[in-house]
Amino acid sequence: MIVSHLGIPMDWRSYSNLLAWLSLAFSASALLLLLKCRQSRHHHNHSPPGPPAWPIFGNIFDLGTIPHRNLYKFRYKYGPVLWLRLGFTNTLVIQSARAAEELFKNHDISFCDRKVPDCCTAHNYDQGAVSLGRYGSIWRFHRRLITLDLMTNKRIKESAFLRIKCINSMIQYIEEDTAAARARGELGEVVIAHYLFVMTFNLIGNLVLSQDLANSQSNEGLEFSHAMDKITVLSGKPNATDLWPFLKMFDPQRIKRDMEREMGKALRVVEGFVRERIEERKLEKERSKKDFLDALLEFESDEEAGPDKISIQTMFIIILEIFFAGTETTSSTMEWAMTELLRCPESIKRVKEELKRVVGQKRKVEESDIDQLPYLQAVLKETMRLHPTLPLLIPRNSLEDTNFMGYLIPKDTQVFVNVWAIGRDPESWQDPNSFKPERFLESDIDYRGKNFEYLPFGSGRRICAGILLAQRVLHLGLASLLHCFDWELSSNYTPDSIDMKEKMGMAVRKLVPLKAIPKKRMRE
Repeated sequence: MIVSHLGIPMDWRSYSNLLAWLSLAFSASALLLLLKCRQSRHHHNHSPPGPPAWPIFGNIFDLGTIPHRNLYKFRYKYGPVLWLRLGFTNTLVIQSARAAEELFKNHDISFCDRKVPDCCTAHNYDQGAVSLGRYGSIWRFHRRLITLDLMTNKRIKESAFLRIKCINSMIQYIEEDTAAARARGELGEVVIAHYLFVMTFNLIGNLVLSQDLANSQSNEGLEFSHAMDKITVLSGKPNATDLWPFLKMFDPQRIKRDMEREMGKALRVVEGFVRERIEERKLEKERSKKDFLDALLEFESDEEAGPDKISIQTMFIIILEIFFAGTETTSSTMEWAMTELLRCPESIKRVKEELKRVVGQKRKVEESDIDQLPYLQAVLKETMRLHPTLPLLIPRNSLEDTNFMGYLIPKDTQVFVNVWAIGRDPESWQDPNSFKPERFLESDIDYRGKNFEYLPFGSGRRICAGILLAQRVLHLGLASLLHCFDWELSSNYTPDSIDMKEKMGMAVRKLVPLKAIPKKRMRE
């Protein structure tokens, strides 16, 4: 496996550090014999085309430091369906709308499993995480829990006040920090991503645990945030055990050991919140407002998880995963949107005019305004086309031998859907590398997984469960930033000089965080 536990490509330059381990762990003659057998089998199985593989390493070095971009380049030589061997892992790469449609419409069940990175088996995280769960009845139950008790239209509407609260707090933090900086004689330039992360982190905290966790005085909140940061780093490190599974017993880089430690810290904090809530439930016959933890506690079982029950440990893991999934991806998308707007003065001007016309200058943006802001919606759609936070989605795994578009794909094959490449396919998009929100104004293309040229949230059984919540947070958050402030670049930057390089992690973020100067715009 060559991705983090949320499906993000890792820093391939780090693989040079693994070479020393290989000399100790491998018998060259045995591996070359295994390679010969595998290549012979692949030849007879009519595998898709792909670049030739190195002995032992396979195609690892072909991926470079930005895998989704390098895979896109291979399309012009080998076509939209690509075959790779990554260590001992067979990998299928999908890079066109037609191939994606074939996968999700006709073979979704055959490719709906997951291959779990070794570090994500720490504390049996993979047993409760919906994003990584092996396909089956337990996974369907966990997915249904999240969908019905957190992500339905009814639940989303009921939690609108929490989104408003957290976004208003974000605006207040920006105002206060900017004012303090100017009082010190500074320009008041802020790192936008920081405030977006705090907002989304606290929003998830309120939805799941009914409390803010960031910027609070509680030691638990700080410990949880720090543990999450370290887990993010560890899950993004290249791990020899994922490429050569027989090394798992050795854990040569100690990545799983370190993950056990940091994930244990995060799970202990979650356990403290859950135990506290259990004590509260004993004293209260009924809570006036229920959060997701209350819903999970309805299914708690002291036994091993059954068809309609979850163990307390699984409950902790589900909560932890929601924090991972809901913070990085959402805040990263809004940072990319702000970046593209600051690079395109005409677009940001048009958004401001739309906000002024619909909202005015005497009140804040409300969720009910979003339907009347088509250009703002188009900006976010265009941002997710150009900058999907999971450019290869979360890799799937084949459950059985499958005939796919004339190729025989063996069981236990890893599948990447390169939505970054699909979003730049000139057969589907005119001028695909340009930021043009206007392309969505007269289009009915959306991100619900039915338009296969546009799949930022995936499609099929494994489509992101949080689409409804993400849609609300993204639109209201971005609209509020643009309505409350005029944003300017410092004198060191121009729209053309903004660094657009990517940083690999749980979500593909900007390598250089976006900085800008906010000037209060809205008058209450």
